[in-house]
Amino acid sequence: MSAFRTTTVRFSFKAVVLAAALAAGGAVQASAREVVPFKAAAEPGTIVVRTGERHLYLVVGNGEAIRYPVAVGKPGKQWFGSEMVDGKHLRPAWVPPEDVKKDNPNLPEIIPGGAPNNPMGAAALTLSGGKYAIHGTNRPELIGTFASYGCIRMHNDDVADLYERVSVGARVVVSK
Repeated sequence: MSAFRTTTVRFSFKAVVLAAALAAGGAVQASAREVVPFKAAAEPGTIVVRTGERHLYLVVGNGEAIRYPVAVGKPGKQWFGSEMVDGKHLRPAWVPPEDVKKDNPNLPEIIPGGAPNNPMGAAALTLSGGKYAIHGTNRPELIGTFASYGCIRMHNDDVADLYERVSVGARVVVSK
């Protein structure tokens, strides 16, 4: 299970995202999000992740959704189903889960929020199952790939946008 911590911030949210993006790689990734037609039966505010497409959709209603490019779980690390957003965290600290630590034994026990080697990026939406999150990244070049241990990774500016639009309790559906 990952551990998350919210950091008190005295700057605007956009300033925090910019700082995290700069710390993660020295550049701010341009967003590729767009409003697209969306015909699946889902209530507005629902997050739908289609791993095969490597896209996350935030349903806005009227047959539309905001589509964001994402990185998803590697083969054998993906999960499918429905969860709820149970927490929203800015610049969260990261405790490597047991399976990540097993594959990378030299990882520290905790990586502070905002650190360049923190894979959580600017923000995280934790999910009710306790194991996964939708979060930013310190590796923007991996967006659009199968890269994680099951978490959904987004560009830092995209996770900031989603963070502002989604409430705790929002439904998250992950499918192929």
